[in-house]
Amino acid sequence: MPDGFFVDLKYVLITAARNEQAFIGRTLEAVVGQTKRPERWVIVDDGSTDGTASIVEQYASAHPWIELVRRPQRLDRSFAGKAHAVNAALDRVRSLPFEVVGNLDADVSFAPDYMESVMRRFEEDPDLGVAGTPFTQDGGYDSATDSFEGENYVAGPCQLFRRRCFDAIGGYVPNPAGGVDWIAVMTARMMGWKVRAFPDRRFHHHRSMGTAERGRVAAAFSYGEKDYYLGGSPVWQLFRGVYQMSKKPLVFAGLALLAGYFWAAVRRVERPVSAELVRFHRHNQMSKLKAVVLAALRLRKVDSFSPTAERWPSK
Repeated sequence: MPDGFFVDLKYVLITAARNEQAFIGRTLEAVVGQTKRPERWVIVDDGSTDGTASIVEQYASAHPWIELVRRPQRLDRSFAGKAHAVNAALDRVRSLPFEVVGNLDADVSFAPDYMESVMRRFEEDPDLGVAGTPFTQDGGYDSATDSFEGENYVAGPCQLFRRRCFDAIGGYVPNPAGGVDWIAVMTARMMGWKVRAFPDRRFHHHRSMGTAERGRVAAAFSYGEKDYYLGGSPVWQLFRGVYQMSKKPLVFAGLALLAGYFWAAVRRVERPVSAELVRFHRHNQMSKLKAVVLAALRLRKVDSFSPTAERWPSK
């Protein structure tokens, strides 16, 4: 951060938490320790049966800008629950003055200047609609090098939206099959907003993606199914699965990813996204795949974070 640079943008955070007793303390400590704190942080306890709410209450009593909202237990567990919880939290902050709204999972942590750094990016570029950073996980995983999502995608555990962008895309759309954060980011890109993950910072995700209530292989199978019903190209999926299988710890996860995708294809699972978004998504995947193949043919190292020089048009 340059000396004398003052970040003026106001932001709010929203967290949907369910049975996060093992991790949420780290997230609370990370946000409380920020050099630029949010105007309000609404944490929605989405029917937890452990000590999640009690931990949040302790911090809320010491920090007035943290608010706990309790939701009753739901018998029907679905991925739409996250969107409903986020919408419930938004109702608590709509009257506040803020320019950025962040969705923060209850199992992440980051350095004290993390939020200040991201807010500075929003101040520097008025066309920036969604911002964040790559992330790390235990075991040496780094999404900047171990994933092909790239610089034009912001992962769901820590997504920050310009308020105007979030309103324009309709926020998080409840989808029982999942992918609500992915749909939000890709819709923003399709509408012409800039989406960037800035590699000068990382947040740490303390639990492997998608493993909240299942193992890694089961999570990979579920992700494969999701890749299908969110419109992913079968060619890209094959490349993605083989790439994961080339990494020894992820061999079975790569197989499960492919199995989930093609099992969903055989069943012709209904896609909850528009044909326009599917076309946009597949165009993006094929652009990345073309760049990867060209780099390999030229015997160059593939940059999985910035595989193409493509820039989507501003709004």
